[in-house]
Amino acid sequence: MLLSLLLSLVGRTINDICPAYAPFFGAMGVTASLVFTVVGAAYGTAKASVGISSMGVMKPELVMKAIIPVIFAGVIGIYGLIVCVIVLGNIKPDANYTLMRAFLDLGSGLTVGLSGMAAGMAIGIVGDSGVRATAQQPRLYIAMVLILIFSEALALYGLIVAILLTGKNDLFCGEVDWF
Repeated sequence: MLLSLLLSLVGRTINDICPAYAPFFGAMGVTASLVFTVVGAAYGTAKASVGISSMGVMKPELVMKAIIPVIFAGVIGIYGLIVCVIVLGNIKPDANYTLMRAFLDLGSGLTVGLSGMAAGMAIGIVGDSGVRATAQQPRLYIAMVLILIFSEALALYGLIVAILLTGKNDLFCGEVDWF
């Protein structure tokens, strides 16, 4: 009600700012957040697991210690799920879901999704080579964990930006001229 009243004062209709196709872009944000982060998590898990399996043949007592990269990769999928739930809460089937809100939701999904996919790839590569190297030289374990932390931070940056995008207020869409 308030939105339609304000828009009528400036000569714009609800359909101009809140078109029927706007929820499509929000839904694509939901899809991007979950699909890309899960692809990154799956790649990181698979790649690190290959290294763990190869290392476990020679030193089976180190397998549980080497499971750290798989845990790091799994957390990336949770980041996508968090943004997915937030964006789903923004999508409204009524006339109050603006095109700007839809694009912000799409951007947040792409941000967390693509950064999660990149982080998953980094974790997989570091995890694979790191656990193999740790089996040969145990003092490399701390270095591997630190590199994994920095790789995970890439996904965390995407999560932070995605949350900032979903919290952006879009009541007037930035183009209202009051005078």
